[in-house]
Amino acid sequence: MQDLLTVISLGSIYLLFALGMSLTWGTIDILNFSHGSIFMFSTFTSYLVLGETTLPFVAVALIAVVVGAVLSVAIQVLAFEQIIKRARTKKNAEMQILIGGIGIAIIPLAIAQHHTKSNPFGLRASSFEVETWLLGDLRVTNISVITIVVAVALWAAVSLWLHRSRHGLALRSIGVDAEVASLMGVDRRRLALATMAVSGGLAGLAGVLFTFSLGALTPESGDTLLVKAFAIIILGGVGSMLGVAFGAFFLAACEVWVLTQTSGSWVEAVSFGLIFLVLLVRPAGVFGRKEVRRT
Repeated sequence: MQDLLTVISLGSIYLLFALGMSLTWGTIDILNFSHGSIFMFSTFTSYLVLGETTLPFVAVALIAVVVGAVLSVAIQVLAFEQIIKRARTKKNAEMQILIGGIGIAIIPLAIAQHHTKSNPFGLRASSFEVETWLLGDLRVTNISVITIVVAVALWAAVSLWLHRSRHGLALRSIGVDAEVASLMGVDRRRLALATMAVSGGLAGLAGVLFTFSLGALTPESGDTLLVKAFAIIILGGVGSMLGVAFGAFFLAACEVWVLTQTSGSWVEAVSFGLIFLVLLVRPAGVFGRKEVRRT
């Protein structure tokens, strides 16, 4: 039972992180490889603020969300939009965005490494305290409950927004055919900026919850989660909200099983193994839709 709770809690962190990355990739065709650095640097900013004053949980999370959203929008405006404007073809733009994201990610990483000397940093200066409750043989922490509730609620809200709201449907139409969507009056740039803001905000929130859960974060933690998020999206299917939830909890279950059954040294290999296996067996992912080629 304890292992199941660990899977749900860990899967919720993965879900929040991968949800933002999946949202941009599945709608506006931006595979943002700076997402991990946004995750880390948003939390790092909260850590710096806590060095000057004591804040409650909500304030710490709000700082990370705002910083994540601002960073994500800035990257979109200053880098990705410029790449799209200058690229000769859509395929060239996608490749340049991927490479550009990797390059951009180094900047916040270097800043955090310089300031912390690559040592872990946490949010212990916050007034929020992690408490553990005993329910029989089950150990439950307040941060795990918060993480699970927030992750599931935000996933459900984003899913409903994409499938039921006018703006959500417009955003999905961009993912299907951006040219036709533009001809029908869809403002791609405005929706892209909003999507990037939501994506960055989710990364920042995931960073705070992850740090409170584990106690500390390293400047390189975002890179590790980036690979896992990539595995989650590939497993579930690009653009599938149900797929990203399935992938997050499935990966968490695999990692917890490996951790409890072995020495734990194989945990990081699970993500790469899943990517390789899915690409061989079902390239579109478990819930992914097949690509439609128009002639």
